Amino acid sequence: MCDVTPAVEIDLPLDATAAGEARAFLRRAVCSEHQAEVIEDAELLVSELVSNGLRHAAPPLKLRVRCDGGRRLVVSVSDASPADLAPHRAADSAESGRGLTLVDYISQEWGVENTEDGKVVWFSLAG
Repeated sequence: MCDVTPAVEIDLPLDATAAGEARAFLRRAVCSEHQAEVIEDAELLVSELVSNGLRHAAPPLKLRVRCDGGRRLVVSVSDASPADLAPHRAADSAESGRGLTLVDYISQEWGVENTEDGKVVWFSLAG
């Protein structure tokens, strides 16, 4: 079982470097257990959420990472857009549009929470 770690967060740039910075921050932030067990899935899902945030959301874009002391890694991306989102079926020929479907398929659980400042999209992965 991982040690409880406080949540850490970072403001992400609003450009093409955001997903890479988010993955690097995630690798530094997670405990050794999650680093060994779920980091690859977490990096993929973070990339998807950050890419969605860059395309469809409003600044600022923030990444938050927390190991909950159990066996869960909880990751969230927040932005200032109140727009709802949900997975949808992308056309077979589409080059994008599968991000939330991947989050739904790979994560243990995920959700969207509206806040007074916009919304938070989060997922958890079990070690």
